Amino acid sequence: MYPKINDLLMISVDSGDEKETRVEYKSRIADMDEDSILIEVPIREGGGQLKKLFVGDELSIYFMTDGGVKNYFNSYVTGFKQDVIRMVRIRKPDPDSIGKIQRRSFLRVSGELEVAVRMDNDRRFLTRTDDIGGGGISFYCEPEHRVAEGDRMSCWVVVPYKNGSLEHVPFEGEIVRIKALDNGRKIVMAKFTTIADIERQKLIRYCFERQLDFRR
Repeated sequence: MYPKINDLLMISVDSGDEKETRVEYKSRIADMDEDSILIEVPIREGGGQLKKLFVGDELSIYFMTDGGVKNYFNSYVTGFKQDVIRMVRIRKPDPDSIGKIQRRSFLRVSGELEVAVRMDNDRRFLTRTDDIGGGGISFYCEPEHRVAEGDRMSCWVVVPYKNGSLEHVPFEGEIVRIKALDNGRKIVMAKFTTIADIERQKLIRYCFERQLDFRR
C-alpha cells in the first residue's frame, strides 16, 4: 500500500556516519507518478533545518496509516523538480517491499571491490572494500597504513557489472569510523564528500544487481 499525496514521511539519510543516520527528517508528498514520489525538501525533526539532498542519497522512510501503523520502505534520490516549491524526486518502491517491520538498512551491499586510496598527505595504497553503497564505502586497511577519523582522501573503485563491463568510479571521501579487527587489520568506514551524480548512479546500479543476486 503506497502513501498518498499530502502524507507525511519520516526520513533518515545514509551518510556513512552512524550518528547522522539516526537523525530524522520530515517531509510531505507533493506529487506522484508511475516511477517516482515527489516530496518537499526534508526538514529536521525538532530543529527546523532543511536537509540538502543529492542524487543517489539513500533513504530509509516510514509513513503512518490509519490506526497509527508505521509502514517502512527504502528509496533513493533520483532528481529534483522546480515548481512553485522545490521538490525532491525519489524512487517509488515496489509495493511488496513496503512493510510494517522496521528496516534501517540502506541500499548498501557487501562486496570485495578493488579500491585505490590516496590520503591527503599523498600516502597511497590499494585495498578491497567490505561493503559499498550510494552514500559511502567501507574498506580493509593493513596495520602499516595509519588512518584516523576525519582524514580525507581521494579514491577510485573498480565496479564490475553482470554484463562483464567494468567502471572506475572516482570520489573524494572522509573517514567517519574505524573498526579494529582481531588480526590487526582495520575496517575503515568513509562517507562520500564529493562524487559526480553519474558516478554515484554507477554504484547504485551495482548495488541493485547485487541485491537481486542475494534474493535469488
